[in-house]
Amino acid sequence: MLLDRMMRAARLDANLFEEVEADLSATSQAATVVGIVALCGGLGNAIAIAMGGSVGMAVGAFIGQIVFAFIGWVAWSYITYWIGTSMFKGQATPGELLRAVGFAQTPGVLNILAFVPILGGLVGFAAGIWALVAGVIAIRQALDITTGQAVITAIIGAIPMILLACLSGVIFGGGAALMGAAGR
Repeated sequence: MLLDRMMRAARLDANLFEEVEADLSATSQAATVVGIVALCGGLGNAIAIAMGGSVGMAVGAFIGQIVFAFIGWVAWSYITYWIGTSMFKGQATPGELLRAVGFAQTPGVLNILAFVPILGGLVGFAAGIWALVAGVIAIRQALDITTGQAVITAIIGAIPMILLACLSGVIFGGGAALMGAAGR
């Protein structure tokens, strides 16, 4: 059932997002999707970093990607819930957004190819766009708003997520740089 739902999410099946929105038992499945995507991306990036000679940073990047995937999933779900319900009078619960947005991350499994020179970057970019489109469909279906409103919700919701990612990059990237410098 999970694999079938992931395939339907990857095909951008609007009915899938309606289905998981209404299925209270699908929250754990959505979390599993987020975990699978995080493992794929974390593994692909860790291999790429390790190929560059830094096994310690690869392990840290792998763990960090998994942790931040779950934080990002919950944060973006609640942010888009708040924007969609307050700006566009969307009708949903935070759990409905959590489930739909979790499944929308399915295309991210392709990030396991991140370590492949050139191809990994292209596939990662395409997977990101694909997941964004899936996210817009998920937001639209979960909140019962128009596609245009879902796009605006996704864009506005992405702003704090980008800022959060930059902040964590400064904090953790700076810490990694200091650790690397201290080890010399």
